Formats: sequence, structure tokens, C-alpha cells
Amino acid sequence: MTVSSRTPRPIDHLVLPVSDLGVARDRLTALGFTVAKDARHPFGTENCCVFLADGSYLEPLGIANREECEEAAREGNAFVARDQAFRFRRGLEGFSGIAMVTSDALDDDKRYASAGLSGGPVLEFSRDMVLPDGTTATGSFRLAFAADLRSPDFFFFASQRVRPLPSDRKALEVHENGVVGLAEVVLSEQNPTDFQYLVQEAADEREVEALSFGMTVDTPRGRITVLNDAGLEGFYGIAPVAGTDRGLKGRAVVFKVASLEACQRTLTDRGVMLQIRDNRIVVPPAPGQGVHFVFGE
Repeated sequence: MTVSSRTPRPIDHLVLPVSDLGVARDRLTALGFTVAKDARHPFGTENCCVFLADGSYLEPLGIANREECEEAAREGNAFVARDQAFRFRRGLEGFSGIAMVTSDALDDDKRYASAGLSGGPVLEFSRDMVLPDGTTATGSFRLAFAADLRSPDFFFFASQRVRPLPSDRKALEVHENGVVGLAEVVLSEQNPTDFQYLVQEAADEREVEALSFGMTVDTPRGRITVLNDAGLEGFYGIAPVAGTDRGLKGRAVVFKVASLEACQRTLTDRGVMLQIRDNRIVVPPAPGQGVHFVFGE
């Protein structure tokens, strides 16, 4: 039985922990992405974002100051605390969270709490960003967190742009690899439907498509798919994670490209290792890129 959705949320951005922001920038540039200048958070982390033309973006997340991060986590900053927990458990690079668009993070926080899925107190902060023309703009944000204690390595959050950064970032949205948007994010879990409710609440979408090897939830900007080990290997050639620990894990990011042929040529010319699988390009993880990147038309 399908229950109609309420206010389906688009994917806003993906959190990709990295060990070194410079290495991440070099890797993403080698993959044909245009990378924004480094930006600092007021709680010790930093990023160098990749903005896509559909409005989503990647957030490679580094540690600028460990002492500031540790202090922020002790003071209840859920974003930093979860990043630190991820790095402790899974390593310094990977895919740890999905941010969903919201116009009211405080309302989302109440909704998560009532569903028993609160991931911590609401976080409000501001940060500066250097634009392509060299000018600086300040954005203010409010985040509400959704998480499941059974899944310590992955979380969701609603991201409200209280004071948005300038919307004209076209120069940063053009990529040599031809990427034009986000198609899908792929997570893994031994029994995907154990986390159906968390994904539904994060996306504010009740309709779920059952797959032979998992499930998928469509959002207005990209799908969220959870696959078991057989599905990961069958669809993407991704080997199972060593060990038997449970919980959601970020495994792949699937991009839309204008031309698969042109994308393959760009990556090949840059010496990027890749595989062609079911008319898609699969690029395995490398330093600065902690998960599989998949390119398709």
C-alpha cells in the first residue's frame, strides 16, 4: 500500500569526509570537476565544494583545527560529533551524510523528534565563501539532524539557508567531465528495509520502490537507494565491506552527464582508472575520493 507523500525534499548536498582538502581538490580536479575555493566553518571543519547545475553539491569535508572540532563536539555540535565518529570507525575518507533541502529546520527537528529519529540539537552557523570573481559572501544556515542509533556511520539532516549565499554560481557549475546533476546516492545495509523509516522521514516521502536487492526513494533531486551486498556487486561491481557490522553506509554517488562518450574521453585523457558497466562509467575510490563515483547519461 502506498501512502501519498507530504512535502518531498530534494537532496541539497552530500557530506564526503576527506583526510586532506588539498588531496581532495587535486583528485576532484583530475576527475574533471570545477572545485570552489576552500571555506572554513566556525567549528573547526573546512570544505572545498563542487556545485552542480541542478542545485545540489558535494561537500568534501576536512579538519582545519582538531582542537576546535573536539570542543564543538563536546558542546553538542552534532555535525562535528558525527564526523568525528565516522572518522574513528570507518577511516578518514568516505561518504557520511545526506543533507535535504528545507525551508524550516526547526519544524523538521520537531518532526524527527516525534518520530524517535532526532540526531541531535539544531545547529545554526554562518560562514564566508569566496566567489569566482574574488569577492566574499556570507551565508547563514540552520541544520536539523535525523539519525538511527543502529546506524552510527551515516546520518541525514535538513539544511535551511537562512541567509543564502549568492545564487549566481554558474562559473562553478560547469565541469569538464560534463556532469550536470545528481542522479542517485547509493547506500548499503544487509537488510535495507530496516532503515526504510529513516530514509522516508529524511526525504519526507512515503512512497518506496521495492527492488530485488533493496529499496529506493525518489526525491525531487536524485534518488536515495539502499542495496544489500548482492545488489551492490550486481549493479556496480562494488565488493562487500569487510566485517559484519550493520547500519547504513555510503557507497556510491551517481552523476548525470551530458555525454558519456565525452566524459569517458576526459577521464581517460587524465589517466583516471575506470570501468564501463551497463553503459555507465564507474570510478573506484582513490585518495581524496572516498567512495565510488558513477557517471551516466
